[in-house]
Amino acid sequence: MGGPSRRAFVTLLFVWATAITAAQAPVQQNQQPPPPPKPPLPTIIHTEMIGERLQLLTREFRPRLISTLTPVGVPADNPPTEEKAALGKRLFFDKILSNDRTVSCATCHDPERAFTDTKALAVGVSGRVGKRHSPSLINRAFGRVHFWDGRAASLEAQVVEPISDRNEMDLPLEDAVARLAGDRSYRDAFQSVFGQPVSGGDLGRALATYLRTIRSTDSPYDRFMSGAADAMTPEQQQGLQVFRAKARCIFCHVEPLFTDEQFQNTGVAWLAETTSYQDDGRFMVSNQPNDRGKFKTPTLREIARTAPYMHDGSLATLADVVDFYDKGGRPNQNLFPLIRPIGLTPAEKQQLIKFLEALSGTVTGK
Repeated sequence: MGGPSRRAFVTLLFVWATAITAAQAPVQQNQQPPPPPKPPLPTIIHTEMIGERLQLLTREFRPRLISTLTPVGVPADNPPTEEKAALGKRLFFDKILSNDRTVSCATCHDPERAFTDTKALAVGVSGRVGKRHSPSLINRAFGRVHFWDGRAASLEAQVVEPISDRNEMDLPLEDAVARLAGDRSYRDAFQSVFGQPVSGGDLGRALATYLRTIRSTDSPYDRFMSGAADAMTPEQQQGLQVFRAKARCIFCHVEPLFTDEQFQNTGVAWLAETTSYQDDGRFMVSNQPNDRGKFKTPTLREIARTAPYMHDGSLATLADVVDFYDKGGRPNQNLFPLIRPIGLTPAEKQQLIKFLEALSGTVTGK
């Protein structure tokens, strides 16, 4: 879909969303008719998903339960086994994979913080500070691309990159393999799991297998969607309606994973004073100008435990995040069309935050 048909379809989308939002608003006597919706901003969006997202606005739509989902992108040469996951977990928590043996994967991805940390930007060996916030590893078994900019197409590729990154663990992969091979316990473990000596490929396979066990389930939202009407409070249920309709969160944070695994520009990286991006995001991978300032939509699962927020950790609280979107993000040439001022009331903001808190459940893989 492109050209006039794309613009017409997106305009229809706005009319639909505006109509549903208006239907929820209280009717006042002598109320002036609302102004017509603004035309969409010039940008490229994922129109193949729009039809599905329009369904999300209807009360009849029932998203799939997360318990019914199947992991995606599992390579044929890396079938999961308990023994392999156990080896990956051991490696995840072991500082042997960092240059000075002071940092492990768990340093930035703390299980008690839904596998992220409290720092705005990731901090690695020797106190070196990275350029982005450590993303949560929750439910990455269902992810299609990885990292904020999507530069890794598989978990197997993603898990080994921080090991050699200078600002993270700063250990060349061949040195990591040599260290593990020099440790009799690891040497025996790799031989037992893979039937061969330690290799960089098998290091990635073990870590990726463990990451696929890190799930968030059995939240109040999950129980509510399974039929337990009292699993969420009335305020949280009202927040769910705000999430799906007036606030339009669901267009990117698609249930039940609460991410669409796509890339959007919300304006977080835009610096108005210099009319430039603090971080080019997806553009650094795609080299497409319309991808400047785009970042992968993060999951909202366990969101109450993963502050601070955004790719740069620039928003400290959920209230800050809600205010940011309520004001329409930061306008720039690549801003996603649905990022526009919303006009939430204080009560609706509170309801929305309470609903987001209902996305915390049981985290496996600790």
